[in-house]
Parts: sequence; C-alpha cells; structure tokens
Amino acid sequence: MGEFLGTALSFPTVIFSFLLVVVAGYWLVVITGLFELDDDAPWLGLGGVPAGITISLLIALAWLLSLIGSQFVSGGLLIAVPFAAAGGAWLATRGLVVPLRRLFPEGDKHSRGDFVGQMCVIRTGSATHDFGQAEVTAADGSSAVVQVRTTGQDRLSRGDKALIFEYDADGEFFWVMPYESEL
Repeated sequence: MGEFLGTALSFPTVIFSFLLVVVAGYWLVVITGLFELDDDAPWLGLGGVPAGITISLLIALAWLLSLIGSQFVSGGLLIAVPFAAAGGAWLATRGLVVPLRRLFPEGDKHSRGDFVGQMCVIRTGSATHDFGQAEVTAADGSSAVVQVRTTGQDRLSRGDKALIFEYDADGEFFWVMPYESEL
C-alpha cells in the first residue's frame, strides 16, 4: 500500500490525484443533495450528458493512465506522461460517454415542431393569411405566444380557438385553422 500511495503522490500522477480528490468531494456533495446533476457539457462536445459525469470520468481515466504510465516510463520521458494520459483519457471519455447520451434524453429542450397538433388561442385582434399571433400551451404547462397564419379566406378573431397543423420554418410561423369544439 505504501508503494501505491508513493506513486499516486509523486510526479506526474500527483497532478491528477489532486483533481481526483476534488471529483470525490464533488460527488459527496451531489450525493448529499447540495448540488444537482442537471448541467450538460456542450463545450466538451458531448452534449446531453451531465458535465459532472463527463469531467469525473475524464479525470479518473487521466489519473489511471498517469498512474500506469509512471510505472513504465522513467527519466526525462516522465514529463510526457501527463500529456499522454490527458490525451488518452479524452479519447476514452468520448468513447464511453457517447453511448451514455441515450440515458440522458434532452427532454427539457423544446422545438417549435412540438406545437404542431396543439390547440391555440388567437391573441391579436385577428389572424389572417399574413398576420396573427396566438398563445399555445406546451405539454409541460408552459405557454408561448407564437406567430400564426391562416390558409385561404379564414379569418380568426381575438379569443378564437385554432388548431396548429404545420410549422413554416422559412417564415418562422405556424399554420392554423379554425377549431370549433363540440364539447
């Protein structure tokens, strides 16, 4: 055990040993509930997976590779071990995290296409083929005011209900049609 600690606390592994202690502290705080694991890491190119998981994996792999590398390399080449360990850990992390994206769906990120098929209420004085706004409620209960257009000669007034049936990405508006509820 003494040789292991000696290696873990000597150059170059000590660089990553300190970071590994920080990661262990982070996870203790997460487990106690003081931090939540809801932040993704788009700057790592691994969007969708929480940053805490990605960075922890990166540091743990770099520490392990540095520990192994310090056993096989000596002398002047020892300076290259942290760089090789960091590079190898980066590649290994990308390889391990990409499959994890499926476990962390980006459910909180809505797209405009989510509103297609939803009911809306006209909020401007009227909605025609070239002007109009409506309020639509998303599945999570949040609401948004969106640009809407009608087809043909349909004209909707403030307070009328309409059905969103298509999104026009070029014009950045929704196509709507009158909706009369029979309830």
